[in-house]
Amino acid sequence: MSKSFDINENLKKLPASPGVYIHKDGLGQVIYVGKAISLRNRVRQYFQGYGKSTPKLRALTSQIAEFEYITCDSEMEALILECNLIKKYQPKYNVLLRDDKTYPYIMVTTSEDYPRVVKTRELKSDGNKYFGPFSDVRAVNAVVDMLNSTYALKRCTRQEFPKGHRPCLNYHLSQCPGVCIGNVPKEHYREGIDSIIDFLSGRDETLIKDLKKMMDEAANSMNYEDAAKYRDLIASAKELGASQRVSLVSGKDLDVVLPVKDENNSFVVLFKVRDGKLVERESFEFSTGEGDSPSELTKEFIKQYYSKWADVPHDILLEELPDEASLLEEFLGRDRHKVKLNVPKRGENLGLLRMAQKDRDELVKTLETRKKSDEEKRKSLKAELDKVLEESGYNTPETEEYRIEAYDVSNTGGSESVGAMVVFNGLRKVRKAYRRFKIKTVYGPDDYASLEEMLTRRFLRAKEGDPAFLNLPDIIFMDGGIGQVHAAEKALEKTGYNIPVVGLAKDDSHRTRAIVFMDGHELNLKQNPILFKYAGTIQEEVHRFAIEYHRGLRGKKAISSVLDEIKGIGSVRRNALLAYFGSVDAIKKASFDELTRVPGMDKSSAESVIEFFGKSKSET
Repeated sequence: MSKSFDINENLKKLPASPGVYIHKDGLGQVIYVGKAISLRNRVRQYFQGYGKSTPKLRALTSQIAEFEYITCDSEMEALILECNLIKKYQPKYNVLLRDDKTYPYIMVTTSEDYPRVVKTRELKSDGNKYFGPFSDVRAVNAVVDMLNSTYALKRCTRQEFPKGHRPCLNYHLSQCPGVCIGNVPKEHYREGIDSIIDFLSGRDETLIKDLKKMMDEAANSMNYEDAAKYRDLIASAKELGASQRVSLVSGKDLDVVLPVKDENNSFVVLFKVRDGKLVERESFEFSTGEGDSPSELTKEFIKQYYSKWADVPHDILLEELPDEASLLEEFLGRDRHKVKLNVPKRGENLGLLRMAQKDRDELVKTLETRKKSDEEKRKSLKAELDKVLEESGYNTPETEEYRIEAYDVSNTGGSESVGAMVVFNGLRKVRKAYRRFKIKTVYGPDDYASLEEMLTRRFLRAKEGDPAFLNLPDIIFMDGGIGQVHAAEKALEKTGYNIPVVGLAKDDSHRTRAIVFMDGHELNLKQNPILFKYAGTIQEEVHRFAIEYHRGLRGKKAISSVLDEIKGIGSVRRNALLAYFGSVDAIKKASFDELTRVPGMDKSSAESVIEFFGKSKSET
């Protein structure tokens, strides 16, 4: 805060124009962002009677040490700017949608001549069609894979293909129809894209019809393997289409937004209806103050949620209209179609609202029960971890839940040694904080030295101020016993940190059996179900993360280290060989004539393969 900032003097300078105001505390941190038709009138209110009207406003105004403002040409421009600044600063006194995830979208690249279907986490104004965001990443991956497989879509990002261009591995594996070599008429390809857009919009009849046609054609040609594949895809499409769908309103797309605000809860329940069917229900927790009403909750949800939504429906049903409803409608409809906020009074929309209200009330009971259960689990786990800290000789910090970091290494005979770090905040996995390390200074299968290197690098990065490593753990869990614990101790001594370390030892059946302390004594977990399950979950997660990283590196090296060493065999021929023969072993055994039959292979390159594997043409 600037010491020279005089609130009364700066209040006199406020313009009477629309804009956004930003309140800051004594440390210069943004604590509230708001919009106003008249900045002069609105900001002055905080230092008059309005600022003392509720406990929340009294707390806010008592902390305002300075303010800034940004003038805008219109109230709509101010609303858009307010939304962006709230997302950026997450001020403590604003009603905030407590949702820090980046949800995935499904993008159909309709701006391209031959559109692709891909998963993305970025929503752009680029002429493509976006569907989402979706909360279930696995379902998104399944849908994208199914659509690419069903319609054999183009996978590569290239838009232009020079004369003589050779198709990639996807073509040789029959996963792409060969757009790059002119095999597909644009009109025929676009028919499939139209079916995909229908499916993603909630209309799955065309997709299932196409799949049935493909299945019948495969069966009639006695290609039973492909027929079975299409049969399974039909089942998947029906399952995805039927999931949580109930026929409600004739052929309409709309959302129902219902707030919940009481002593224990602040959240919004969203019901999505597409093509007359209820396709999804989600709940969104909010951080609110004592004086925030359900109507305020609804308004903030509409502003913050739909500003990142790709497909806003024409109608949004509400229990009551919030303040500035017409401005919100204009905000939602910008660059899109007209959007109506509607409180239904009769007909099928009223029936839908009442059904959603009843479901919302039942959901509140479920969430309260789950919340109590989660709170009991959290407290029980915290109590057990307190005991672990005390047994390690450390004081228990004042925190509601502990940040746990767990470490493991993976290698095959010392080859491609890698390290993994996973993070838990209490019961929750913090996947954004996971980190992977390539071991650089250790040669051969030395797990202790590898762990020491990894932790040393991790804590040196923290010391250097790297934002990705600044948050320090309350406890470190090592996958292993006393040797792994001592390796971590050495790293902490080098870097000057004093953090408790324990090991997770397994029994002969590879189940977590004990927590191992620095002095070598153990805590048997068989009589402690809470820690047994928690430690086992952490151990499995860090082991999985390390193994996946190692497999990925090993797989890349396996492909490149053999075929790429052959003279005249580049990535295109390598992919063609693998697609044709299926494995490096099969390529090694192939004859000269068989090698020349592979698309893109000539006599010279076939001879190079034969010579590389130590054979002559006559031998083959």
